[in-house]
Amino acid sequence: MQGANFSAVTEFILIGFSTFPHLQLMFFLLFLLMYLFTLLGNLLIMATIWREHSLHTPMYLFLCALSISEILYTFAIIPRMLADLLSTDRSISFTACASQMFFSFTFGFTHSFLLTVMGYDRYVAICHPLRYNVLMSPRGCACLVAWSWAGGSVMGLVVTSAIFHLIFCGPNEVHHFACHVPPLLKLACGTEVQVVAKGVGLVCITALLGCGLLILLSYAFIVVTILKIPSAEAEGRHKAFSTCASHLTVVVVHYGFASVIYLKPKGPQSLEGDTLMGITYTVLTPFLSPIIFSLRNKELKIAMKKTFLSKLYPEKI
Repeated sequence: MQGANFSAVTEFILIGFSTFPHLQLMFFLLFLLMYLFTLLGNLLIMATIWREHSLHTPMYLFLCALSISEILYTFAIIPRMLADLLSTDRSISFTACASQMFFSFTFGFTHSFLLTVMGYDRYVAICHPLRYNVLMSPRGCACLVAWSWAGGSVMGLVVTSAIFHLIFCGPNEVHHFACHVPPLLKLACGTEVQVVAKGVGLVCITALLGCGLLILLSYAFIVVTILKIPSAEAEGRHKAFSTCASHLTVVVVHYGFASVIYLKPKGPQSLEGDTLMGITYTVLTPFLSPIIFSLRNKELKIAMKKTFLSKLYPEKI
């Protein structure tokens, strides 16, 4: 398709929270605090892993990469959303909308791929401990992280290219606070819309379900291995599973909210419902992730206290 046929629309209007006119200031303050906490939490995790040499292991390398992807994912969406909450001009250019979609899908799927890699890391650590240093060598870990980022970039490119090769002939009001696929598809016209909608949906759902199934498979083998540990060694069982607790909790939260967004039944949905549902995945999931890893990962929690509380209260360390 030639560049001149990309769209008759030069900008979009993000309706977003305009349906909650009296709550916009409250939403702004709430989401700003959650966003700042998300940034601070992930930066604390990264700084702790960087400073504490005992955490220079594959599991924490993957966690550091996960924190980076989470920071970039929220940065692609939330600052623009916060600005729109305080502004009456909610227009976004065609190019900026495409860029936002590309980066949000890239970092969102990178996050899913990294969670899958972390599941594989726990599988190797518990089911094949003697081969762990070989299978999870520094070079191998770097490759897994690189492939996760590459896979996320491919997903972002495929989805964004498919959507923005459609013709948008008006109206230009996007019933969302971000350039999200379903509301944009409603604005497209032409014979290709249904084909693109089914294709993009199939690609996204296949990628998410594929990652989810690989994680489930990893934990199926992990559970079988843990159950083989003699009951007399209850402490060994608990220690083996405790290393997976934070990752498993984040996976449940991540895929729980993702399934609400991507696998919800088709049917009439209010603008308010779509907006609030989008918040769960865009703001709430990234907000919960550093909390879960900080509270449910004993090694990380101890390292954080050692690294940062020693600066504030040296007499207590």
